[in-house]
Amino acid sequence: MMRSLVFLLLVAVASAKIFQRCEWARVLKANGMDGYRGHSLANWVCLSKWESNYNTMAINHNTDRSIDYGIFQINSRYWCDDGRLPQTANACNIRCSELLSNDVSVAINCAKHVVRDPNGIRAWVAWRNHCENKDLSSYVSGCGL
Repeated sequence: MMRSLVFLLLVAVASAKIFQRCEWARVLKANGMDGYRGHSLANWVCLSKWESNYNTMAINHNTDRSIDYGIFQINSRYWCDDGRLPQTANACNIRCSELLSNDVSVAINCAKHVVRDPNGIRAWVAWRNHCENKDLSSYVSGCGL
């Protein structure tokens, strides 16, 4: 039993995509995030650095029993359905597990939905704490964008 569990954990870790900073910046740009809702590419790179360290399989359990999923740490209470919370809003109309994929198109589309919310990019605590009102040029410097 323990050997099976270790194997499954290794498979899960092996399937996680952890982007390099410039690689992630290029993916974001290719998916229309540069300037999306007035936010520079550097804002999105900074946000995802501090939310997940560019990890598509990142999961965080919150004190309110909700869970944050994926590279943008999208919350299950408001944006996706993980089948655990009875009153999920599921505003992105997706299963939370879809956010844990190396195909980041679902995560990017949901992030676009989040930023259209009245809270905008301020919905992400990590953005408020680490990116807001800061010089973010280092997040895209040397990337050739």
